Amino acid sequence: MKVIDMRCRPAYLHDFFGANPGSAGYATARWLNRRVGARGSDEHFARSLTPEGFIAEVREAGLSQAVVVGRHTPGQHLPNDFIHEITHPHQELLGIAGVDPTLQGIDGAIAEIDRVIDQLGLVGIGLEPGFAVPARHPDDPLYFPLYEHLSRRGIALFLMSGPTTPDPAFNDPGRLAAVARAFPELKIVCYHGYWPNVAQLLGVAFRYENIFAVPDMYLFLPGSEAFVAAANGFLGDQLLFGSSYPFRPIRQSIEDFQALGFKDQVLDKLLYGNAARLLGLRR
Repeated sequence: MKVIDMRCRPAYLHDFFGANPGSAGYATARWLNRRVGARGSDEHFARSLTPEGFIAEVREAGLSQAVVVGRHTPGQHLPNDFIHEITHPHQELLGIAGVDPTLQGIDGAIAEIDRVIDQLGLVGIGLEPGFAVPARHPDDPLYFPLYEHLSRRGIALFLMSGPTTPDPAFNDPGRLAAVARAFPELKIVCYHGYWPNVAQLLGVAFRYENIFAVPDMYLFLPGSEAFVAAANGFLGDQLLFGSSYPFRPIRQSIEDFQALGFKDQVLDKLLYGNAARLLGLRR
């Protein structure tokens, strides 16, 4: 069975992912692995401290593609050129760029969108409103020129959500409705699936078919059973697999995903088909 991992980063990408053994970031990566149910060594990700180790991890897990996600926030910047440097030598790796109009300005963010898509060959744009300064919701008017540009160009938007948002008030999936309604052609992908606010996200995704969920590591935590029930019904074309490596082993995450109770007839779509369609890849 083909698998596209929609959220997969090497440890060497940043200290937050465990790039420096012995550091606070390394300790946090080990802690997070335990919190989200990683089995075996909580230093399993150490193999990806080198580019060679990371691509070996991806290949041995049997992934068709792995999506390496950039970030641009006041607290953490993973440069888009570095994402390109990591991904472009390997056909298995795809990259998502990060932008922030509060830091770059609207015109600067739009110019960066065009640069990373047209020149670097990245496949989507990541935005993290809840991590901005000041924190914002995704329906903040500041972002609407970006949404219009992405929609016009047919580029998918990847929104960061979930419990790591500095203020939980900004982990509110209800605020997506205005965006999905205003830009019906814009593909809106929710990393972390707004966990633990799963039911609220499902309610919005039920109404708007241009909203997609990648619960990634939070799919294996209590409260996420509703994602499984929904994917066996109306959400079958809107849920995608992600391991959130290095915070969870890739192979273990695939095996755990297959054991959650998804119907056989939707598994291929969830693991591969939906992502391939979203990213415009050949089946």
